[in-house]
Amino acid sequence: MSSGISRRAVLLGAAAVATAAGPLASVTAASAAARGARAAKVPKVLVIGLDGAMLRRIKDADAPNLDALMASGVTAPSALYTNPMAPTSSGPGWSTLITGVWPDKHKVVNNEFTGHDLARYPDFLTRAETARPALRTYAVASWNPVTDIIFSPKVDQRVSTPAAEYDTGTTARAVARLGSEVDAVFVHLDNVDHAGHEHGNASSQYLDALRGVDTQVGQILTAVRSRATYGGEDWLVMITADHGHTATGGHGGDSWDERQTFLIASGGGLPAGTTRHDVRMPDVAVSALHHLGVPLDPAWGLDGRAVQQQVPDAFDALRGTLQKAVDESGIGSEVLGFTHTPPAGWRIDNSRMGTGGVTEWRGWAFTTDEFWTKAEKGQQRELNVRARNVFAVADGDEWSDRTVTGTFDSTLISPAFPVTAGAAATLTYTTYYRQEAPQKGEVLVSYGNGAPAVVKTYTADTSSRVESVRLQVPAGATTARVHFRYTGGNNWYWTVDAVSVKAG
Repeated sequence: MSSGISRRAVLLGAAAVATAAGPLASVTAASAAARGARAAKVPKVLVIGLDGAMLRRIKDADAPNLDALMASGVTAPSALYTNPMAPTSSGPGWSTLITGVWPDKHKVVNNEFTGHDLARYPDFLTRAETARPALRTYAVASWNPVTDIIFSPKVDQRVSTPAAEYDTGTTARAVARLGSEVDAVFVHLDNVDHAGHEHGNASSQYLDALRGVDTQVGQILTAVRSRATYGGEDWLVMITADHGHTATGGHGGDSWDERQTFLIASGGGLPAGTTRHDVRMPDVAVSALHHLGVPLDPAWGLDGRAVQQQVPDAFDALRGTLQKAVDESGIGSEVLGFTHTPPAGWRIDNSRMGTGGVTEWRGWAFTTDEFWTKAEKGQQRELNVRARNVFAVADGDEWSDRTVTGTFDSTLISPAFPVTAGAAATLTYTTYYRQEAPQKGEVLVSYGNGAPAVVKTYTADTSSRVESVRLQVPAGATTARVHFRYTGGNNWYWTVDAVSVKAG
């Protein structure tokens, strides 16, 4: 850290905060006793949005309050979509964070909010109010569309700070409101974004803005800890951002810096000093609802997942085995992001695979958003938004960037999932498919030692989604394997993640 504060000092500082501040800087929820103590307290939520802030620059800045939150909870870097889903701008960014769905659902694709569908996908405070009208909700913002448009009138109080007062006024209003009875609060601070536009993320002015906003975050946290009822409350604090900035200033495009966002979450029983790679933008709204005890209705169609409920995934276990680029250029020598070695129980059949081509994509590979999108940006790989952490990809387009012989023909085969003979089962997976003939994607299922049979075929563009395929298990079968076969040449790609087969 450029501030000269050692990591040990930050951790010690966080421990001191934990001693004085209770669950806001809770360092562990490992014991049943701690969980029981939290359950007896009243759940509260504070979300602070730092417009245009970048996690790696926060780590470079003198930001003791944000450092302490990272030391006491979860830090999760993440990345955005790009056009044609939506640009990396504030309207789509804040709408995604606040509603819990991606732009292809809430339809905010610009800062004018033309054609939005926020009535169908309302903000998390509105959902909380609808489910539990007694909850006291409050939103205050330096950028007026956040409180004028994204948050609905159902929120108890929506305050748009006058331009003359800006973040100072927003902070003062948040501090004042936190001194009274309230259950869920959203605060939007804008100055970091202004510094990014005027000077770029590589500037000293950008770091100065981060130091300034850290002070304001500290003032807001002090207001939480100073509440007369604080000892009986369980506060989940989340810090996030709507987009990043280029080194020279600006956003809206598809560069890695512009696509940056993050979540810092502390309290609510989250483990201390944890880094996560499975968190996405819609998780902020869902995590808030989960902490407040609001039941999540599947009919809402939310894309988020509560950060408190980490879901194990076989592909994610490969993160520690990922390698640097071999043939690809432009990714960066420091980026670890691909392997052809599947997780335990999985295998790849390349017996019909052509030879040559780009090493990283010779047959099914396991990769990350950063590695895959940096391999060739601007070809819509950034729209693979519903995959998390490590996912599988068959990319005939990138494979063909070096001389090849034959065609791309590779099959990813799952372990044997247990099923009940003669009963129904459901195959679920997250996918994203971009088509160019003669390319084809096939999903096949085999039972026991039987031959695989096709259950779904992809021959047209398929946006990022969670697929559910109904299966009928034959009599006598107790296991099922899933086969993902991709065939083609210099065409496009197919991603697969979070594969499961369950009864029903």
